[in-house]
Amino acid sequence: METPGCTQVTHLDNAGTALPPETVTDTMVAHLRAEALRGGYRAAADAAPRLSAVRESIATLLNAGSADIALADSATRAWQAVFYALPFRPGDRILTCRAEYASNVIAFLQTAERTGVRIDVVDDDADGQLDVADLRRRLDERVRLIAITHVPTQGGLVNPAEEVGEIAREAGVPFLLDACQSAGQLDLDVERLRCDALSAPGRKYLRGPRGTGFLYVRPELRERLQPVVLDLHSATWTHPDRYRVRESARKFETWEHNVAAALGLGAAVDHALSWGTAAIEERVGLLGRRLRELLSQVPGVRVHDQGTRRCGIVTFTVDGVPAAEVHDRLAKADINTSVSLPEYARYDLAARGLPALVRASVHYYNTDAELERLAEAVDRLRG
Repeated sequence: METPGCTQVTHLDNAGTALPPETVTDTMVAHLRAEALRGGYRAAADAAPRLSAVRESIATLLNAGSADIALADSATRAWQAVFYALPFRPGDRILTCRAEYASNVIAFLQTAERTGVRIDVVDDDADGQLDVADLRRRLDERVRLIAITHVPTQGGLVNPAEEVGEIAREAGVPFLLDACQSAGQLDLDVERLRCDALSAPGRKYLRGPRGTGFLYVRPELRERLQPVVLDLHSATWTHPDRYRVRESARKFETWEHNVAAALGLGAAVDHALSWGTAAIEERVGLLGRRLRELLSQVPGVRVHDQGTRRCGIVTFTVDGVPAAEVHDRLAKADINTSVSLPEYARYDLAARGLPALVRASVHYYNTDAELERLAEAVDRLRG
């Protein structure tokens, strides 16, 4: 079986961590055994061509060049590598969206305290997605960055990233896209998105290992940025009082990393490419729509996803049963879900007056029977 975990659990927490295909686990275990038998440095040297191919696979996934890709130990680290390298001055402005994730907003707030930059939250339109007209209205010569989350952690909407990229490109403003929940479930193309930087993890829809992530940085932006952190991997010590920084996106990496995990990430990306990201997007979208329909038919259940375009993340509440209790009782039935807390998305959930939400997130390996099992289990919670 491609995904052994499917025999053990109904896994509907792919927006948290997806079940890895067997090839990912086998790849990682094989490298760990090589380290145990030959030593870490020797095993890494033997794996060097395959490790280099990981960046090439990610580049193929995004329609980018391999020089544009950096590996990281998480999507957050990847995102931070670009964000904290951007120069901000008092009076500068950052435009973001109501769906923005807490970790990103905390970085905005910290930078505002340090530099005097202003954070402006673009309004949602009537469908609950970023209002591109309001984004245009807010642009002026003080805007130094547009940073948005493509798919929020707390709902199934897909923000109009392509339109945002077009606006950012016309204005000459860097566009940083958080693809944490879209990489692996949507067909991503950085040329179509027109983003200047994109960050993503391995553990979610890409079905890779935890502790992995990657960063795409367009050459035009990369040339302008000096990473906050440098070491002998991202730069070369050329003279007792001089150094030279790499030109590729690897300038945002550091030397020490988990080789087994990186190889596992590469195996996961290759596996997704073998399925085809367009086919994955179609399948995940279909299952997401089916799950919303099933849950909407359960008395006392309200589905809270917004947007004209939706994906495989489905959020809901059950009248009279807190989200944490729903999650725990489903877990006892071997149904994996997650909980989206208000503090993860204060710009969004608080504005809508919503409490914590139960999050069920489907992947292409899920079945209609599993979706029905979830709906039936939720229905029984009210008894």
